Amino acid sequence: MTRLLTSVLALGIGASAAFADAVPTEEAAQGAFGDKPYSPYANRDIPLFPLWGETHLHTGLSLDAGAFGNILGPDDAWRFAKGEQVTSSTGQPLRLSRPLDWMVLTDHTDLMGFAPDLQAGKPEILADPKGLEWYEGYTAGGEAAGKSAFDLITNFSQMTLPEAIVDAYSPGADAFAFTWEKIVNAAEEHNDPGKFSAFIGFEWTSVPKGFNLHRNVMLRDGAVRALQVVPPVTQPPLGSTDPLDLYEWLETYQEKTGGRAVAFSHNGNLSNGWMFPTEGTYAGGEVDQNYVDLRAKWEPHYEITQIKGDGEAHPVLSPEDAFADYENWDIGNLDLTELKTPEMLKGEYAREALKQGLALEAKFGTNPYKFGVGGATDSHTSLTTAEEENFFSKSVSVEPSPTRIQHPFIKSDLGEIPGHKLVASGYTAVWATENTRSAIFDAFKRRETYATTGPRIGLRFFGGWDFTENDLRTRTPAVTGYEKGVPMGSDLRPNEGDGAPSFMLFALRDPIGANLDRMQIVKGWLDAEGALHEKVYDVAWSGDRQPDSKGNVPEVGNTVDIETASWTNTIGASELTTVWTDPDFDANERAFYYVRVLEIPTPRWVVYDKLRFGIELPPEAQLIHQERAYSSPIWYTPS
Repeated sequence: MTRLLTSVLALGIGASAAFADAVPTEEAAQGAFGDKPYSPYANRDIPLFPLWGETHLHTGLSLDAGAFGNILGPDDAWRFAKGEQVTSSTGQPLRLSRPLDWMVLTDHTDLMGFAPDLQAGKPEILADPKGLEWYEGYTAGGEAAGKSAFDLITNFSQMTLPEAIVDAYSPGADAFAFTWEKIVNAAEEHNDPGKFSAFIGFEWTSVPKGFNLHRNVMLRDGAVRALQVVPPVTQPPLGSTDPLDLYEWLETYQEKTGGRAVAFSHNGNLSNGWMFPTEGTYAGGEVDQNYVDLRAKWEPHYEITQIKGDGEAHPVLSPEDAFADYENWDIGNLDLTELKTPEMLKGEYAREALKQGLALEAKFGTNPYKFGVGGATDSHTSLTTAEEENFFSKSVSVEPSPTRIQHPFIKSDLGEIPGHKLVASGYTAVWATENTRSAIFDAFKRRETYATTGPRIGLRFFGGWDFTENDLRTRTPAVTGYEKGVPMGSDLRPNEGDGAPSFMLFALRDPIGANLDRMQIVKGWLDAEGALHEKVYDVAWSGDRQPDSKGNVPEVGNTVDIETASWTNTIGASELTTVWTDPDFDANERAFYYVRVLEIPTPRWVVYDKLRFGIELPPEAQLIHQERAYSSPIWYTPS
C-alpha cells in the first residue's frame, strides 16, 4: 500500500491527466443511460421510511385525566414520547423501548384548565356543591376518586355540569386561554424539525346522548397561527355537539390565520352507531350533500385501533372473516339502554364505513368515508404506551398494579367491559419525505398512513395495472411502486386496457418483535344492483402451508409460553411480499382494497402482569393474540 501511494504521489499532475482520460464526461454518462440514472437513489423524492407517531394522547390538563389523578403535564408527555425516562403519576419509572418520531397532543377542550384547579382545590370550585363533592372524592383517592371521576364525566356527557363551572372554564375565560397557551407553547418547545415533530392539537369531545363522536384536530402550524384562536367546545351555551360546527371552526381557522388543519374521527365502537351515519339524522345533523362534502373535506383520517378496542371489523358484520373477532367491544357508551344491534354496529367499524362510503358516493358524487387509517392510544396518563410488555393503560387508576385487571372500564345494567379487555394499542406510521410538521401533515392529507396495534411493522402497498413478480426482485421495490402505480391512500389511475388491477405489497416484521404470519388484502365493492360486498384474500404467508378449497390458509401455529410471557420466532417469516391481481374484478363496480398484516401469536399485556405481579388471571381473560397492521385503502372508481 505504501509503495503504491508513493508511486501515485510521484506521478503528480501527469497521473491526474491519465486518470482523467478514463473518466467519462457528464454528457457521455447521461447518454449511456438515457433519462434514467445508473444510481437507483438519484433524483428520488419519495418517502424512504415510516415515521412512527401518536395522534391521541391526554395529559393531566384534560378533564377526565386529571380527575382520575393524572398529575403529568404536556412537558412530561413530550419528553416521554421523545424517549426520555419519566415517572408516572403513580410514582413508577418508565420509558419507551424506542422513541417516537412525532406526536399530536390532544387534551380535551371542554373545561380546559379545570382539572389542575380541581386538584389544587381552587376556592371557586369548592364554592359549588358539586365541585366540593368532586374535590373530596379526588383527595380521598382509591374507589372514592374513581366514583367522583365517573360522576364528573357523566355530568359532562349529560350536559348537567354546574353553570358557574362551565362559564369559568369556557372560551373567553382566563383559565381556558391560559391553558391553551400552555399547550401551544409546550409543543413549540419540543418541536425539533428533522428529529421530532410536535403537533399542536386538541380533542373535540362531542357526546350527544352519551354517544361518542369525538374528533381529534391536528394543526399544521406553530404558535403564531395557533394562538390567534381558541379551540371549540361542545358544552352549551358556547358549544355544539354537531360535527358540522367543528367543520365550520376548521374553515374559520384556515381563513383567519392562513394555516391548515384536519380532524380525525375517534374510533367509532363507542358511538352507538352514530360515527358513520348513512341516512336520516344524527346528533342534530342530516346526512345530505352538505354533510358528505364537508366530512370528505375535513376528515381524511380515521383512528382504526386504540385502547378502547379495535375498530377494523366485527364478526357480526364480517362472518366469513376468521380474523374479524379481534379486541371487539360490544357494549355501548355512557347512556345506552339497549344492547347493540347489527344496524348499530354498521355505523361503528371501519370496513363497513368504507363500504357504505361507496354507496354514498354513488348517491351524492362524494365519498365521505374515503379515509386513511392510523392507530392511537387515547391514553389519559400522558404516556403513549402501546407495547404489551410496557402497558400503562388508559388512566392513572389502572396503571400497573396487582389489581388493575379487576377494574371495570365501563359498567352498566347491560353488562360491563372488565379491565382485562383494555387493549395495548396502537400507533400510526406515516410515509413522509422528512420529519417536519409540514411533511407529516401533508402525508395525512394524501392518506399515506397505516395503523398497527403496537408493533412497528414495516408496510408498503401500491396499486396499478401492470405490476409483475419481477418488480419485487430488488431491495428498493418502492421506487417501482411509485413509478408504475399509486401508494396506499390513493385512487387507482385510469386503466388504458381491459385488465384487472394489480397490487404490490410487502411487509417487514418489527426488528424487536414477532415474525409475520400472513398478509391479506381486504376488498369491498358496490355491485350493479347497489348491494355491498366484501372478501378477504390470503395473498402471502409464511412456511409451506397450502390454502384450502376456499383459498384460506391454515393457522400458523403457536409458540407462546404463558408462564414466562414469551414466544419464539421459530415459526412465521421476517418479511412477506407479493404481487396480487384481483381475480374477481369488474370494471363497472366501485371498489376499495387495503392490506391487513398479521403477526404470529404473542402474549397480551395481562400475561406480563401475571408474571410480574404473581397474580391469577380471570378465566375469561384473553391471553394470546395476533397483533396486526392495517394499510390505508386504495380505491377504484369506474371511468
